[in-house]
Amino acid sequence: MIRVVVADDQTVVREGLEVLLGLLDDVEVVGTSGDGDGAVELVAAHDPDVVLMDLRMPGCDGVTATARIRAAHPRTRVVVLTTYADDADILGAMRAGALGYLTKDAGRAQIAQAVRAAAAGQSFLDPVVHAKLVAAATGPAAGPAATREAPAPVVQTPQPLPDGLTAREAEVLGLIAAGLSNREIAKRLFVTEVTVKSHVNRLFAKTGVRDRAQAVRYAFQHGLTG
Repeated sequence: MIRVVVADDQTVVREGLEVLLGLLDDVEVVGTSGDGDGAVELVAAHDPDVVLMDLRMPGCDGVTATARIRAAHPRTRVVVLTTYADDADILGAMRAGALGYLTKDAGRAQIAQAVRAAAAGQSFLDPVVHAKLVAAATGPAAGPAATREAPAPVVQTPQPLPDGLTAREAEVLGLIAAGLSNREIAKRLFVTEVTVKSHVNRLFAKTGVRDRAQAVRYAFQHGLTG
């Protein structure tokens, strides 16, 4: 059984999700909470596999709660289920450690799929959310007005790349986060597609990601989106 905690400040949503998840043969709801502090307490008490987490709640919000849960209970996965899909909300949740992100437009099948994917350690992103992540990574170049107002560049000391990634692997990861296919990456870097596949396999192994959705989340968490 996949053991789930539901956190949402709206009673009707909490009760609806509890009923919906209760219809799944492989899912058990072990607790519900109306705020982030309660969600953290329920995780500590019940050690669930997955938390379905709203973002904007009174007191401790969903991003803060996600970060606390991931720090103290890394086995528990967090799937955001929220009304909001603003860039700041998405990036905040991903950086806090959320493994999935759905809007409340999601249907029963999507929610079930996201919970099962998270329990298996796999990412699940709403298509709209994925598109916004790609757009954030490949945002338009600043126009003339923005250029005039831009601050002077700051020279920073290069930081070591995470998990032993090479510069080329980090570059490939950034292009994956930008939504490029292996063929498009090969053209961009003037290498063969076989070479790109080798880089992808190595960076997946080093970072522990299992698919391109997880790679996108990893890239945003570690500031490797260019």
